[in-house]
Amino acid sequence: MRELTVTEKDCAQQLIKYLSKYMEEAPKSFFYKMLRKKNIVLNQKKADGSEKLKTGDTIRMYLAEETIEKFRKTPEKPAAGKQVKYPKLDIVYEDEKVIFLNKPAGVLSQKAKETDVSLTEALGAYLSEKNAGEETMFRAGLCNRLDRNTSGLILAGKTVAATQQLSELIAERAVGKYYLTVVKGTVTETERIRGYLTKNERTNRVSIQREQQGDAVYIETAYRPLCAGRGCTLLEVELVTGKSHQIRSHLASIGHPLAGDTKYGDAEFNRRFREKYGLKYQLLHSWKAVFPELTGTLSDLSGKTFTAPLPSSVRRILQGEHLTGEGL
Repeated sequence: MRELTVTEKDCAQQLIKYLSKYMEEAPKSFFYKMLRKKNIVLNQKKADGSEKLKTGDTIRMYLAEETIEKFRKTPEKPAAGKQVKYPKLDIVYEDEKVIFLNKPAGVLSQKAKETDVSLTEALGAYLSEKNAGEETMFRAGLCNRLDRNTSGLILAGKTVAATQQLSELIAERAVGKYYLTVVKGTVTETERIRGYLTKNERTNRVSIQREQQGDAVYIETAYRPLCAGRGCTLLEVELVTGKSHQIRSHLASIGHPLAGDTKYGDAEFNRRFREKYGLKYQLLHSWKAVFPELTGTLSDLSGKTFTAPLPSSVRRILQGEHLTGEGL
């Protein structure tokens, strides 16, 4: 018999999910069978797997040790002589429930293929080291993602309950997400633009239309000029809806492509920034997250704003183009 005690990090999830994380190689049908036969019980009572776990709950598994270990996933070890090099974490904010990171451009938010090392793995390694010796089924996951070459604020939970609430807030667009970018042309007015976006999965490109067509999805982007320089403008962009490549394609569709954007941008405009500053990718930085009034698990974040400092390479461009906005 093996007994597990639910920690604060693992509460608020269903029993079946907890079990699936503890014995990752076991099919769900195995757990349901063991629950029916009372070979797995919750707080010494029969359970069906749908129960929401609370801190301090006990799970008893009346199973052979060989069976348990057979279904537990053995952590992969680096090949002899090789050590995994994780991206360095730039922590903007951390408490017992959440951690907010400033992602560098060029780093993946999560794996694109098995051999990748992304911010997700780096965060997992950081939390594992920090919580060494603590028995928990919680696995770190990012609640929002950024394109590889977009820098800035990434939000993640450190407990199941915090991750769930944070993900719900983002999905419901309750967290204000603001970006900084430099675009071609002089922008003088604050605007809120709307359209419909279609993604071509084969080419990984999106297109923007004014009217709904086929499977196009609605998008909404707001922007505010902070200052204008030599044929370009520093914009604060609010991502009202969050679709793939939305900011890049939406602004390009109205004649204001992002500096450095080789997919949706202007070749001559990009050449100027590449030759002068070495910019090889879109200049886009996830700058601020503004939280609404909150209760419950994330009440400590209620009404707060978190800001990811600009990379030094972006600051150099802003100085060189005489783009000095408020709060930078």
